[in-house]
Amino acid sequence: MARYKVEITGVDTNNLKVLSAKEQMELFKKYKENNDVGAKQLLIEGNLKLVLSVLKRFNYQNVNLDDLFQIGVIGLIKAIENFDLSYNLKLSTYAIPLINGEVKRYLRDNQSSLKISRSIRDLSYLILKYKEEYHQKYGHDPNNNEIGKALNLSEYQISQAMDSLKEPVSIFEPMYNDGGDTIYMLDQIADKKENNDDKDLYLSLKKALLKLKKREQEILVSRYIIGKTQVELAKMYNISQAQVSRIEKSAINHVKRLMK
Repeated sequence: MARYKVEITGVDTNNLKVLSAKEQMELFKKYKENNDVGAKQLLIEGNLKLVLSVLKRFNYQNVNLDDLFQIGVIGLIKAIENFDLSYNLKLSTYAIPLINGEVKRYLRDNQSSLKISRSIRDLSYLILKYKEEYHQKYGHDPNNNEIGKALNLSEYQISQAMDSLKEPVSIFEPMYNDGGDTIYMLDQIADKKENNDDKDLYLSLKKALLKLKKREQEILVSRYIIGKTQVELAKMYNISQAQVSRIEKSAINHVKRLMK
């Protein structure tokens, strides 16, 4: 990560207070046990450097860093409000993913939020704690197999818990562009519903489909009747995903013209 100062209007980032572990614990006890608003404010002020550490990742963005700082502080506040002392976990380990998530949500203009169940949140705490302790002991992060054996968790449980800390991505998020054809997240998703074939639709398109080239027919049927992804088709035909996308779009336009 680049080492440079993040300039925030009205904030002297060189002289921000940093709480000791003892000070932080005492303030958390006051806040959690007595709902001490003053203690909460001191916790926020004493952890603003966590927000700055996240903002350094976004300094290349053409955005207002003052705004990002305020958004990051919201993430910090949420972390402090939801932090559970019983897990004996560092606040930074829990707060940084939440701060990062708030900033990404703001940048994507995505204000939607997901409700995470208590059990999944508990698992994410447990995994974060184990990863932190493992890293302190061995100097590197454990893989999912090591985490699963230590905590008696399946790979799915680990993935689900850690994914709960990530931001949702729109299915219309651009994934790739080769200069002309943009591939979106939607193109990566297969429709796995049973009985996916719509017979009425298939019959209405049959005449138009029969006039297409063989590969165009196969790709349209595979994509919209069988439910295969562009990635799967690219492997099947030994071509790039961008080529699959171009063939698919050309075939759709051809069908539209034939059905007019």
